[in-house]
Amino acid sequence: MNPYIAPLEEMRFVLRELADIERVAQLSDAEALSDPELTDAILDEAARFAKEVLAPLDAVGDRAGVRWSEQGVTTAPGFAAAYQLFVEAGWNNISLPSEYGGQGLPTLLCTAVHEMFTSSNKAFAYCPDLTEFAVKALIAGASESLKSLYIPRLVTGQWAATMNLTEPQAGSDVGALRTRAEPQADGTYRLFGQKIFISYGEHDLTENIIHLVLARIPGAPEGSKGISLFLVPKFLLEADGRLGQHNDVKCAGVEHKLGNHASPTCTMVYGGSGEGAVGWLLGAENKGLQTMFFMMNSARFTVGQESTAMSERAYQQALAYARERVQGKLAGGGTESVPIIRHPDVRRMLLMMRSQTEAMRAVAYALAGARDLAERHSDPEVRLERQAFVDLMIPVFKGWASETAIEVTSTSIQVHGGLGYIEESGASQPLRDVRVAAIYEGTTSVQAHDLVERKLARDGGAALRAWLSQIQLVLHRLDDAANGELRDIASNLREAVAALQEASNWAIANYRERPLEVLAGSVPLLRLCGIVAGGWQMARAALAAQRHLEQGHGHAAFLRRKLLSARFYAAHVLPQAEGLSSIAMHSECAMTMGDEAF
Repeated sequence: MNPYIAPLEEMRFVLRELADIERVAQLSDAEALSDPELTDAILDEAARFAKEVLAPLDAVGDRAGVRWSEQGVTTAPGFAAAYQLFVEAGWNNISLPSEYGGQGLPTLLCTAVHEMFTSSNKAFAYCPDLTEFAVKALIAGASESLKSLYIPRLVTGQWAATMNLTEPQAGSDVGALRTRAEPQADGTYRLFGQKIFISYGEHDLTENIIHLVLARIPGAPEGSKGISLFLVPKFLLEADGRLGQHNDVKCAGVEHKLGNHASPTCTMVYGGSGEGAVGWLLGAENKGLQTMFFMMNSARFTVGQESTAMSERAYQQALAYARERVQGKLAGGGTESVPIIRHPDVRRMLLMMRSQTEAMRAVAYALAGARDLAERHSDPEVRLERQAFVDLMIPVFKGWASETAIEVTSTSIQVHGGLGYIEESGASQPLRDVRVAAIYEGTTSVQAHDLVERKLARDGGAALRAWLSQIQLVLHRLDDAANGELRDIASNLREAVAALQEASNWAIANYRERPLEVLAGSVPLLRLCGIVAGGWQMARAALAAQRHLEQGHGHAAFLRRKLLSARFYAAHVLPQAEGLSSIAMHSECAMTMGDEAF
């Protein structure tokens, strides 16, 4: 298995050219972005940590997995020590607010750092990710006393946290959950129920684990309107803040999964001893989903990042193998065997992997910058406009990136040939690890329904039109360029935008009267949005690269590679838009067949 090397030149280009860095750098606590030397130092150190500490444990964790016993869960060899190094270096709290002890770095910079950690060891990275999500939920919904007790030790990494939504009968339909929370005279609640698929629900990395659990209070309304959110610690606290007795919560087992073997996926039982797990209400009764939303939206963005990260890892593996594997003579009269990177279809596969990975990364960083501006810009109109863009793009990015990553990581196996099908090569791990990205934190279907129902139909497509107007500005710049290659990119992007406009207009016009037919084509519509978003960013990258080349600035070979990636994406990916648009508008046969016809 080839070592992971962070693509720092690519990351810096995207940060500085595509992610609205100048506006983000003006925000409070975003000074790191206004100082290139400081930004580079942070990225360099993250790259070193990823390469030297996390990446060597990736294959170890994949082989060893985790071990469950009645006493708890033991993580893979080296993981506990790596976590301590991670915390000591301060990587666990770079994105958390400074007023709570975090470093408060902008989401934009943290996104680049997080990509490196995930590429190097996805199973490890999810533990601190969950703690970050939980801290933000506690800031939004916890009482001041709960904040003071729990947030400081979560921020330091002394404790970790989880999110508990899924139950055996309640997956995507969260409103069907049955875990109950019985109020007590002292203001606490006792929780009874079972949760499944809980990442890092039990482990040996920290001394305490704080579970955020969705449950129902007696008399609550049915469905999602009757769900409340509770803080349930593994260990209760004594009056002086020290760890006390074990709460009535237990990990009953771990799942044996296709991938992410080193990340414990737990079945958690609350109230198994009969006493009930002691918990505290977060936010208002029956408003748990609103508070949990702070975790879910961040988690969906993070899953999109995971998809970029695993695609990068797979591309690096495929590229290294293609350079060293000598096989076959070059078509057209070659007399000697050559490295397979010389063969036309291998080059096509590598470029398809690279261009789509670059497109995902560019969309991720643009979205990260928009999140910073939506949260912290001083102008309320800017905050509203950027939040509308974030709300529109979160389901698109999560769904499109995760589905694309499955294709990219699968292509890596194809480049490796028969060796890719052999576990020892390591080529299959990125595919196995990323396959769940299209499932957890809301399946692609859930994201597509969200896009149609809540993002397009609700505002009549206003947010979509605002985004497409930004693409039109890029098209005008491409049209004005003297470079014919840029105009070719413009032609493909313009046709893709037209296909998206047609399909989205159809969905908005027909959703109220024919919702089932529209939703039957919602996943193709989502993927169409994602492909266009990637094309938009690749076009912007091409413009920036061409400008620097004309001015004689920067690394010329890298800039030419950026132009090549953008041209390839425009020629090989954007033409899919017309087909996806047609599918999105002609999926009615999925609903006209009776169940017995399947």
